[in-house]
Amino acid sequence: MTSLLRADFSKKFSGGPVVHVEALEIASTGVTVLFGPSGSGKTTILRCLAGLEMPDAGEIFFGDETWFAGGQTRVPPKKRQLGFVPQDYALFPHLTVAANIAYGLQGRSAAEKKSRVAEMLSWLGLDGLATRLPFELSGGQQQRVAIARAVARLPKLLLLDEPLAALDSPTRHRLRGELRRLLGQLAIPTVFVTHDRLEALSLGDDLVVLDQGRIVQRGPVQEVFSRPANQTIAGIVAVETIQPGRVLELQNGLATVLVGHAQLTAVAGDLPAGTTNIFVCIRAEDVILSNDPEPHSSPRNRLSAVVRTIVGEGPLTRIELDCGFPLTAVLTKQACAEMALKEGATVLALVKAPQIHLVPRAG
Repeated sequence: MTSLLRADFSKKFSGGPVVHVEALEIASTGVTVLFGPSGSGKTTILRCLAGLEMPDAGEIFFGDETWFAGGQTRVPPKKRQLGFVPQDYALFPHLTVAANIAYGLQGRSAAEKKSRVAEMLSWLGLDGLATRLPFELSGGQQQRVAIARAVARLPKLLLLDEPLAALDSPTRHRLRGELRRLLGQLAIPTVFVTHDRLEALSLGDDLVVLDQGRIVQRGPVQEVFSRPANQTIAGIVAVETIQPGRVLELQNGLATVLVGHAQLTAVAGDLPAGTTNIFVCIRAEDVILSNDPEPHSSPRNRLSAVVRTIVGEGPLTRIELDCGFPLTAVLTKQACAEMALKEGATVLALVKAPQIHLVPRAG
């Protein structure tokens, strides 16, 4: 990865935790997601990168530029040439859409401003809204205006602080794909803050996981979500099934493990030699349910399971199972209806060996 931004710093708030950023690197392309629970330090890090908060100690470098270096160098936000979209969008309520977008173009000629605003309105599908005030816009329209204002002056870095959080669930779902398209078209390196797993998966290229003010894992988004480094991180990235188990055998790169009353086969991966006690991590979307005692697919793990609860979650349905240990699966509503699932029913749960992630545990 070619790093555009490098940062090592600490920031403490009175009565709050200390945020320690160690060897944070932002790629020169794509979207880097800062991911973690509320209070983990995501927004603090973003605001320090933006220059809206100053660290207590450390360094922040952007390419060949030094943005922060202890008490010697402190580059203010306006000189960092970045675009910043806060969670509440912070549109000026008394300015029209066009005036909000033009705000970041100070110093440009009137003709340049007019041309750039027209370009942003057209690109973001805001034609016909130029004279409206923010309160006359929908949440999705306000989001696009905030992005337009942030990118109108062609920043070198774009910072987004949970820009979908203020929207209702259907709008958030619809705009995820739209935002990914916009970020791809922009081709501006982007840092995106979220605590929502679906947003991170659909929008991010690289993932930085934070917990209690520290970076605990980083890497490509799919890799981190599929292979959390420990139990704590598995919980943060919302792996639905995390169960203690014991390794019975390691052979030819495969591990036979005992979980509750069931035996599973998993790919040993980078499990340290001699490991006995482990956590078994299984994502709900990797669990296949079948009413067919002889399903066409042939995963190594075929578990007889009893349906304990069925809970609708928008277009999906969460199924809690008992297969000798608690296991969670998710299905579309249509699939659930086709299987005629009901509580107390017995089904077959299928899980492929590579989709079971093993994490060492103490004791």
